[in-house]
Amino acid sequence: MGEMRKVFCVQCQKETSYSIINKKYKQCIKGKEYLFDISGALCNECGEEMNIPGLLDSNAKKIDKQYRALENIVSIEEIYNLMEVYNIGKAPLSMALGFGEITITRYLQGQVPSLEYSDIIKKALRSPDFMIKCLEQNKDKVGNTAYNKAYIAADSLCKMIEGLSDKMISTISYMFEIDAELTPLALQKILYFIQGLHMILYKKTLFIEEPQAWSHGPVYTNVYDVFKEFKYNPIEDKKFIIFKGKSDGLSLDEKHVIEIVVNTFGKYSGKTLEVITNKEEPWRAVYEDTSYLCSTNSCISNNAIFHYYKRLSEKYNLKTEDGINEYINNQLAG
Repeated sequence: MGEMRKVFCVQCQKETSYSIINKKYKQCIKGKEYLFDISGALCNECGEEMNIPGLLDSNAKKIDKQYRALENIVSIEEIYNLMEVYNIGKAPLSMALGFGEITITRYLQGQVPSLEYSDIIKKALRSPDFMIKCLEQNKDKVGNTAYNKAYIAADSLCKMIEGLSDKMISTISYMFEIDAELTPLALQKILYFIQGLHMILYKKTLFIEEPQAWSHGPVYTNVYDVFKEFKYNPIEDKKFIIFKGKSDGLSLDEKHVIEIVVNTFGKYSGKTLEVITNKEEPWRAVYEDTSYLCSTNSCISNNAIFHYYKRLSEKYNLKTEDGINEYINNQLAG
């Protein structure tokens, strides 16, 4: 183990080692009092608080981040994401959104936006349709080159999600909120399990899409088209921030179903989940019937999924996490 770092302690009048602690910090901003979580440093010899290099700046960033979260203000990181998503610079973005030319520059330097301007930035980040409208309204101010690059990027995002139902978008959005390590393959299988569980709990589908029987299991083709570039890697791309905040279209019951599936099936890799789906009757009945034609365009009906999982639930009680885990263990053991 390396030697502990030391700094000068005013109380001890010498260099001593220190320990980092978590502490609460009360601050009044614009007449409103906040309690922030920050870090402190305590001398390991006298126990008094110390000033160490970089701690002040680190705490300032923590306070800024927490303040923005509490007041629902856009973060600096989100503004950078917005620029990357739409392939647009600071000044053109300011003009496109109807701001002053240096407004975005000031925000990136740390100035906190008003709630009104923050909401505009967030809406542009999460809605390519809204960004296109902003670009069209302010085309003359933006400049042809910046306009064309941003418009192409926004239009591409619109086309990317136009084939998905609102409930599918909301479901994927909520999955991203509670599981940050999804691969495209795992996403496909978990969507399939979510649909099955929702139908046996509430006797209706969560989303209207039906999967096709591909060699790697059930596949929602429009979802596949959105995420196929990631192959077997986790979905980690800033452009998919457009799914953020779209889970509001889900009821508490629908969110509950998603949570149960993510807590159980979501613990396994996409390849492991593929083993499970490819042992199940809905996929096998369709795929084995069409595989001799090398066909991958035959749908697994939601009705078939419902009746299969209804029978399973009578044996394993899939309405509970314990029942689902028992089913998973049985499938993987066989």
